[in-house]
Amino acid sequence: MMLTSVNLARLSGIAHAFFTRQGGVSEGVYASLNGGLGSGDERGRVLENRKRMAGALGVSPESFATVFQVHSPDVMVIDKPWDEGVRPIADALVTRRPGLAIAVSSADCGPLLFADEEARIIGAAHAGWKGALTGVIEATIASMEREGAQRHRIHAALGPMISRAAYEVGPEFKARFLEADAENARFLAPSTRQEEGQEEGHAMFDLPGYIAARLHEAGVGSVDDLGRCTYGDEALFFSYRRMTHRGETDYGRHLSAIALME
Repeated sequence: MMLTSVNLARLSGIAHAFFTRQGGVSEGVYASLNGGLGSGDERGRVLENRKRMAGALGVSPESFATVFQVHSPDVMVIDKPWDEGVRPIADALVTRRPGLAIAVSSADCGPLLFADEEARIIGAAHAGWKGALTGVIEATIASMEREGAQRHRIHAALGPMISRAAYEVGPEFKARFLEADAENARFLAPSTRQEEGQEEGHAMFDLPGYIAARLHEAGVGSVDDLGRCTYGDEALFFSYRRMTHRGETDYGRHLSAIALME
C-alpha cells in the first residue's frame, strides 16, 4: 500500500509514493514492506520489497536509488543509478534524469518529496529533527535550483512522520531549538509529565509543523502535509520510538520515492 500527495499527484510526468509497511514479504517486526537495507531483516526479502516499490513507480529495481542516511544536511545530485551495496552518504537526493527513482527511508523522521514540474527536476529528503535544524530542507531546494528549478515552482510534500502527540523531548533538545531561534517555542508544548509536575523541561515537539514552517520560509510554491503519524498507526507504519518503548530489537523502514516518467 502507498500514500500519495494531492499536490504532487496533479503534476504531469511525475510518479511518487509514500510507501507504508503493507504489501511486502518481510516477517516479524519487519512485516511486511520493509525497505531498509540497514535493518537486520533478510536481505533477499528487503530486495524483493524494493523491487515491488520500484515496480509501483514504473522503474526497474536497478533504477531505484537510496543513500546511506546519517541525519546530515548533505545532498547528492544523481544522474545515474549506483550499486546499492556502496550507497553514498547523504540525506537527500536530486535528479533531472527520467526513469530514475530517488528515495529516502524513515520510521518517525520526516520524508519529503519535491518537484518542479516545468523544469522537470525532483528531490527527496530525509528530515529528522537534526537534519531539519541543520538545513537539509534548504540544501535540497538549493541543489534543485542549481539544476534549473525555481523555488516558487517547487511543490513539496511531507510524508508520514511522528506527530507532536507522540514526540516527547528532553530539556537539552528544547534548549537547542530555542537557542537556534526563540520563535521555535511555537513548536514545543508542555509534556504530560511536566503538566503533572513529575519532570521539568520536557516538551512535546511538533516535527511536521517545524518542517512545514521551514518549507514556507524557504519560499516553495506549495506544501502538502499528509498528516499521518507513524507512532500512532501501527497497522500502516513502522516507528523507531514505538520500538524503543516496547524494547524490541529492531524495526522496519518505509521508503518514500519520486521519479520523472520517461
